[in-house]
Amino acid sequence: MKTYLRLISYARPFSRFVTPFFIFSLLSIIFGIFQFGLLIPLLDILFGQIEPEKAQQLVNKPTFALEFGYLKDLFYYYFYKYSASGNRMSVLYFVTGVIVGAVVLTNLFRYMAQRVVQDARTYSVKRLREAIFAKVTRLHVGYFNNERKGDLLARLTTDVQEVEGSVVNTLDAIFKEPFLLVGYFILLFAISWELTIFTLIVIPISGVIIAWVTKSLKQQAKEGQESAGRLMSIIEETLSGVRIISSFNAQSYVLKKFEQENNHYRETTRRMGNKRELAPAFSEASGVMVVAGILVYGGSLILNNDGTATLKASEFITYIATFSQVLRPAKAIVSSLSGIQRAQAAGERILSVIDAPEVVQSAPDALELTSFSKGIEFKNVTFSYEEKQVLKDINFYIPKGKTIALVGGSGGGKSTIADLIPRFYDVEGGSILLDGKDVRSYTLESLRNEMGIVTQQSILFNDTIFNNIAFGQPDAKEEDVIRAAKIANAHDFIIAKEDGYQTVIGDRGSKLSGGQQQRLSIARAVFKNPSILILDEATSALDTESEKLVQEALSNLMKGRTALVIAHRLSTIQEADEILVIQNGQIVERGHHQELLEKEAGVYRRLTMLQQAV
Repeated sequence: MKTYLRLISYARPFSRFVTPFFIFSLLSIIFGIFQFGLLIPLLDILFGQIEPEKAQQLVNKPTFALEFGYLKDLFYYYFYKYSASGNRMSVLYFVTGVIVGAVVLTNLFRYMAQRVVQDARTYSVKRLREAIFAKVTRLHVGYFNNERKGDLLARLTTDVQEVEGSVVNTLDAIFKEPFLLVGYFILLFAISWELTIFTLIVIPISGVIIAWVTKSLKQQAKEGQESAGRLMSIIEETLSGVRIISSFNAQSYVLKKFEQENNHYRETTRRMGNKRELAPAFSEASGVMVVAGILVYGGSLILNNDGTATLKASEFITYIATFSQVLRPAKAIVSSLSGIQRAQAAGERILSVIDAPEVVQSAPDALELTSFSKGIEFKNVTFSYEEKQVLKDINFYIPKGKTIALVGGSGGGKSTIADLIPRFYDVEGGSILLDGKDVRSYTLESLRNEMGIVTQQSILFNDTIFNNIAFGQPDAKEEDVIRAAKIANAHDFIIAKEDGYQTVIGDRGSKLSGGQQQRLSIARAVFKNPSILILDEATSALDTESEKLVQEALSNLMKGRTALVIAHRLSTIQEADEILVIQNGQIVERGHHQELLEKEAGVYRRLTMLQQAV
């Protein structure tokens, strides 16, 4: 229930929905019960059981008052007035007209209540989806290393849909149907308290069984949602790796993997569906058995031959008709209970993301970094990932306007060093100082505003070239975007496109070559005009011609800026102000290119020789 209440809390402020919903629902319930109460006088007319002498009970027209008793007295005033005239058709017209009016008003107010529910449903789900998406954008990089992308997509889509379809839609059943049940039972007690006591004894038995069925749904629902997440992961990986799958003729392997998970999902949802349908089926069957008991017991109250009947035929028929309506809200409540159990599993998966700790965030008293003026210093920095030490006692300084290059074998910790500066992770020991202050003392937004990052894998979006370059700047000027593209050696290939800067580049830039993608990434960094550049193997995946163009673009980008460059191709960092050789999370060598080459047994010299041999 705690999970359910948290999900419902996204509909705040509640007064916006609860007040009109309660008013419309109450009016709908009143007129709905009123229309069934009118069946008794209607049947009395048809059976010829009108008692005109009762008209004397209401000689004068009742005084207006805002209460249900006034409507009842007013109805019976006209009812007995027409009855006293002896014209049964006039009474029939009157009663039928009132019933039709009550039905119209019932459905009008029911429709208005449903409009409020629809508004609450869409509003709360919108806020829930925004909350989980906003949280995903704030989580640190390490979180995504432990989670499957497809499972996160499932939580953003199918799990939210489950909440929308099961939790939010139960608002109507929880906040309206119980009142409707109470209203019906008030009418039932008014007609015959003996029959109503009989039904109240039988109904709880079926309620216990239904509660057991719905409670057992939660575990199966959780299993089904997890299976849906695994399915989404397989689909996402297949779409991302379709070229590899085709080149390795692995279609049958991927298909088999998908079919196995799909069969598991089908079996889980089938068992859950069977159990879910058991509750309303049992509810309806038990309701019919109760009605059968009512027919026997109620009939005995009517069919006494000794003249002691306590129930008129018209009252008994109205009782049966009213009790048949009790089954509808009862079934709605039963279905909503099973819906809550299903959606609680989805809700827990969603809330687990929303509640995930934000390991990297701005301190409450964080400062705004308005400008970068001195340099960046790594001071005794250590860092571990999943209990494995990645960096140990890293010390170096990057003066403003200088370039530091990191080289070394894969897995040595170069990219981790680069990720620590913009605080994608936080250091475990030591500190990183920017202009003499720990980077953790600045707000994340102002710190990252000073940085531009270009990685080996170009991260582009399925949008226009213009919007990719001006990413995050909706008010960007065209001349600024063109200038950035020219610096990145991208302008010529852009204007050669049919739609120029308005060309949509496809998913992850699939309509562009690798070199073009990388130059767009560089143009994006140029447009941001950062003080600090982080280049993580920005040319390693390119052919020779593309590398030359990209390297020229990088040289243009780095002019006058502080840069940290990670490179596997050592030829690209020979002009760096200092080169750091990283091995097993430590700096094993440092110096200028020529200085490092002169070390006979040096790691840098060995790496250079290996690349020249290749």
